[in-house]
Amino acid sequence: MPGQSEWFEKDYYKVLGVAEKATDKEITRAYRKLAKQHHPDAHPGSEEKFKEISAAYNVLGDPAKRKQYDEVRRLGPMGGMFGGGAGAGRGRAGGAGGSGGGFNFRIDDVGNLNDLLGGMFGGGRRSRGGTGPQRGLDMEAELHLSFEDAISGVTATVNVVSDATCRTCTGSGAAPGTSPKVCATCHGRGVVDDNQGMFSLTMPCTTCRGTGRIIEQPCSVCHGTGVERRARAIKARIPPGVEDGSRIRLKGRGAAGRNGGPSGDLMVLVHVAAHPLFGRRGKNLTLNVPISFPEAALGADIAVPTLDGPVTVRVPPGTATGKTFRVRGRGVAAGKGTAGDLLVTVQVQVPTTLSGEERSAVEALKEAMSESPRSEMEV
Repeated sequence: MPGQSEWFEKDYYKVLGVAEKATDKEITRAYRKLAKQHHPDAHPGSEEKFKEISAAYNVLGDPAKRKQYDEVRRLGPMGGMFGGGAGAGRGRAGGAGGSGGGFNFRIDDVGNLNDLLGGMFGGGRRSRGGTGPQRGLDMEAELHLSFEDAISGVTATVNVVSDATCRTCTGSGAAPGTSPKVCATCHGRGVVDDNQGMFSLTMPCTTCRGTGRIIEQPCSVCHGTGVERRARAIKARIPPGVEDGSRIRLKGRGAAGRNGGPSGDLMVLVHVAAHPLFGRRGKNLTLNVPISFPEAALGADIAVPTLDGPVTVRVPPGTATGKTFRVRGRGVAAGKGTAGDLLVTVQVQVPTTLSGEERSAVEALKEAMSESPRSEMEV
């Protein structure tokens, strides 16, 4: 049982210091705190403790592994099949109402014995074929936004083609005017008990294929599945400040589930168009503004555009090209925190052509300057 042999002995919840009903966020928070306290780079000699913490989070931080870990510990070493402790989960060695040499072993949520063995010895995926409620597939769609809409937030329409609840039968799978009937074999449970002597197995019902119902007159559109493939227009609320390449999860807006199962999720990949003036660095906007040589040398108050209208920026005398000024609060207002800033970088423009009057003025300035800016470089 590679990677799982110590699951019966190790209490990973205790290692991370969390309750067995802890949320995923609480587990991640506890792991990060402990990993920081015991990281070998910062605390030499804590390698073993760090490995133990990492091993615990490797299991509890993965929802699928965590579920399997909880099931393994609940059942115990094969529910006592090979001499493990009694009373582990639903497996019992002897006990009230049973013979001393056997036990009752029920497999409900695990699926069947092969699924349990595959999950415990090798981590194989469980599959019940088409029986029982099945969650719909997760989907992905792309959304293209303007720079302004990404900054301010917008409700956009995402077009997808996927499995959706059948509009003809409203998901029941039965023809209009009819309805599914409760399976007479399993009485709507979707499973039946199969007494095999020392084993009492709970298996999917073969009559209804684990659905617990029988559809005598299937819907002509979805053929009894309850879902149909069609184009859908989904409204997606895009929060303010979304960045290019962000992924937004819309729960329950993916492909429809089958046999009464929930729908999957829709992942929206956001593409943000470039702006002709502004750039972006996280919550800050960037802007390059040209200024003349006299403005740089003498100083000036210049008008600078923002997404909310122009503001005035004071350029002090002697400003060099490439100098950046910060206009606070005129960046991106994402989430509940404070807005970012506008970073204005000035670029001193050198004219490519001069009028006669301009040339004379520049030559007079040259004569009036006491020294060359390269004087300190002379050897």
